[in-house]
Amino acid sequence: MSASLEEIVAALSEDNNMLGLKHGINLLADYDPEWPRAFAEERTRIHSALGDAARGIEHYGSTAVEGLRAKPIIDILVGVAPLEDWARCKRPLEELGYDYADNASVPGHFVFGRGRDRSERTHLVHVVEFNGESWRSNLAFRDALRADQSLRTEYLRTKEQAVVLVPEGRGGYNDLKHSFFKQIKRSLGGNQSA
Repeated sequence: MSASLEEIVAALSEDNNMLGLKHGINLLADYDPEWPRAFAEERTRIHSALGDAARGIEHYGSTAVEGLRAKPIIDILVGVAPLEDWARCKRPLEELGYDYADNASVPGHFVFGRGRDRSERTHLVHVVEFNGESWRSNLAFRDALRADQSLRTEYLRTKEQAVVLVPEGRGGYNDLKHSFFKQIKRSLGGNQSA
């Protein structure tokens, strides 16, 4: 069953703040210059909660790229070392309102999400190995998008096609973007998994 226009509009927050998306809805919002501030605020909260367990906290994903349309969800990369230290993050993140997505199926990532309520996501935290392949390749991808307008244009085209083909269900949307990620990350010297 496809989402109606009303459901898609309702997928964005009711206060016209372009942060947050209902579960399962794929929708791109115009870049919001408030996204970096929203990340900075959340970074402070996460750093306070995790302390030295977090070796690094980075804004990544499309909301970290100025001018790029994105699903209005702040993606945050938290680096831990060794990777087994992800477990030290679980309770503090849950105390901040995150829930652990134990079935996220992203190799090497421990994913947590939160929103204004459990029907949406405003923030996603991916706990990965600090300076591991996923850390390096995701940040290299972000930095390449920031530096290269033609790459941003090509990526936006890929995302727009994915939204049209899969307006509902994050798995299918992500699958359609995967070959683009794989190609670009390979060219940047990283792995292709996440």
